[in-house]
Amino acid sequence: MNPARFSIPFLALALFAGCADHGAPEPAANLPPVRVRATTMRIEEIPARIEVTGTVRPVRRAMIAAKVMGAIEDLPVALGQHVHAGDLLVKISAGEIFARVLQAQAQLNQARRDLDRERDLLTKSASTPDMVKGLEDRLAMTQAMVREAEVMLGYASVRAPFDGVVARKLAQAGDLAAPGQPLLEIEGTDNFQVEAGIPDSLVARLGAGTPLAVTVPAAGAAFTGALVELSSAADPLTRTVMVKISVPAGVPVGSGQYARVQVPGAPVRALLAPAAAVSTLGQLERVFVVNGSAGRPSAGLRLVKTGAARGSAGQQKVEILAGLAEGDRIVINPSAGLQEGQPLEVEP
Repeated sequence: MNPARFSIPFLALALFAGCADHGAPEPAANLPPVRVRATTMRIEEIPARIEVTGTVRPVRRAMIAAKVMGAIEDLPVALGQHVHAGDLLVKISAGEIFARVLQAQAQLNQARRDLDRERDLLTKSASTPDMVKGLEDRLAMTQAMVREAEVMLGYASVRAPFDGVVARKLAQAGDLAAPGQPLLEIEGTDNFQVEAGIPDSLVARLGAGTPLAVTVPAAGAAFTGALVELSSAADPLTRTVMVKISVPAGVPVGSGQYARVQVPGAPVRALLAPAAAVSTLGQLERVFVVNGSAGRPSAGLRLVKTGAARGSAGQQKVEILAGLAEGDRIVINPSAGLQEGQPLEVEP
């Protein structure tokens, strides 16, 4: 018999015995108990938030248009220029209106002379009261004609209605201006609001003064504004209702900037867990639960799937989509060395 045939199996058995004696990990149940804090999972009702888009607009804005027809003689403002109330924006050629003013003034002077002469004749009994009355009416009519012509002449000089900035310039010197034709757009620079279209299904929960959270990414601004205007009619194409939300004074926003508005929706029921109870291992999210009876609790490991985070820093919770159920007790802030099956001492 060959001794080598027996030596190899015996050598393998010896190596296996050596590994079993010195390399086996200690069972978690034999580890010392770990003192932990735990909480019981409950389904909570949380307010839903639906995000809609909006646009920052100035509270005061005006489309400047001509009231008379004529060529634009002067347009002394540039795009983006700041203007003050009363500043000249557009000068329109109005030779015909100026001639009408001169004609009306001449008729007024003639009416005054005729009235003065007739009154003098009346004192000498050379005229009648009816003649004087007729000339007085003629004088009043010509005075009204002068005022009308002067007002029309004033329309040839278009002035800024308030302090603001030239946001759009739609005409140039030499263009023909016509009544109602837009020439400039002026926007205020002090007060702003956010205009947004909100789905008509959410409008019932809104009213004047409702606070809404707004974010303006381009300005890096986040604030809460009060709803100041709410349309009574929905757009038949988009099924949305136009609302206006005030921007608090001092918030650095600009006209036309993109905004996000958080609108409250119907409350939803969700299973929430403290964010501190969820730990990650690579791509996996896990939670330790309290297993066993109250006298001999131990740690159990559950893989979970989380959803949106809710709440402020320090009190943040995450929605549990899978892996836990209502009534489960979970460990808050588990230690890095906690193992599945390890005994626990749960703080009351």
